[in-house]
Amino acid sequence: MQHLRIAGCAAAIFAASTTFCTAAVQDFPNRPVRLIVSTAIGSSNEVLARIVGYKMGELLGQPFVIDARPGASGIIGTDLAAKSPPDGHTLLLVSQTVFSTQAAVRNRLPFDVDKSFIPLTGVAWVSSVVTVHPSGPNTVAELVQAARAEPQRFNYGSAGNGSPAHLSGALFNLLAGTQITHVPYKGTALAVTDLVSNQIQLLITSPLVVMPHVTPGRIKAIATTGAKRDPQLPQLPTVAETLPGYNLTQWWGLAAVAGTPRAIVNALHDAAVKALNSPDVKDKLAQQGATVFPGTPADFAAFILRERAMTADLIRRAGIVFTD
Repeated sequence: MQHLRIAGCAAAIFAASTTFCTAAVQDFPNRPVRLIVSTAIGSSNEVLARIVGYKMGELLGQPFVIDARPGASGIIGTDLAAKSPPDGHTLLLVSQTVFSTQAAVRNRLPFDVDKSFIPLTGVAWVSSVVTVHPSGPNTVAELVQAARAEPQRFNYGSAGNGSPAHLSGALFNLLAGTQITHVPYKGTALAVTDLVSNQIQLLITSPLVVMPHVTPGRIKAIATTGAKRDPQLPQLPTVAETLPGYNLTQWWGLAAVAGTPRAIVNALHDAAVKALNSPDVKDKLAQQGATVFPGTPADFAAFILRERAMTADLIRRAGIVFTD
């Protein structure tokens, strides 16, 4: 009889727990969803998050609030997300800098990128754009020639150590045989400002950030970084047309906090994929030079691991040293 009572209690507890979880899922989201980006306001991450987050908010019936938390090459914002309640009301715009670079080279991070998060989907990728001051070289070949002739005069900017712009410049130096000096900033927007004023001479970064400055002539675009010409910027040659083997793109994704109920993860994934496949989001991202790549959580998790391995190989070949 006692066993029956225990079994009955266990069943009641299980039923109550299941009812609670079902109610929580059915009520999701019951308040605004925070979408953390680990870079500064005005960065490509933040621009993209606003476009995608707005549409997801429409689909889920609650606004997505963009929370920009820059610092420590993306670690501060990512750590904040990792320590947030796993209820689906906090998401992270996955940073290539953290999930590929920092995870590949740092022995100590305040979180585990593979255990602290649940990948939802890839969001978008871009070929970065090679930009210079309007008075600078007109082609990659001219840039290589000038940088070899006066190495002390050339600097390239980035959003920080390990950022895509940092790796893009390092790969350029490796393949071109140049020694252009890396200048890390606390955000790409600050690097753009110094490129406009010719304080730095080169910036290789997302079109989401630089093309608004290229169009009015404040800076000049001379190439893109993919293996093939970018369909959004077909007029620009690739770096690889001058430096064979150059191929580096920038990407973003979405992740939930580990422990988020599976039903909520599924709801977030479905909303994200619908948003990314919607014509208005595709068009807005295409205008920024970005191409969407939605997929399953498993697809995105595997993609992250492949990218991390390739990034680790580039860092080794380029001789980049990170200090904890």
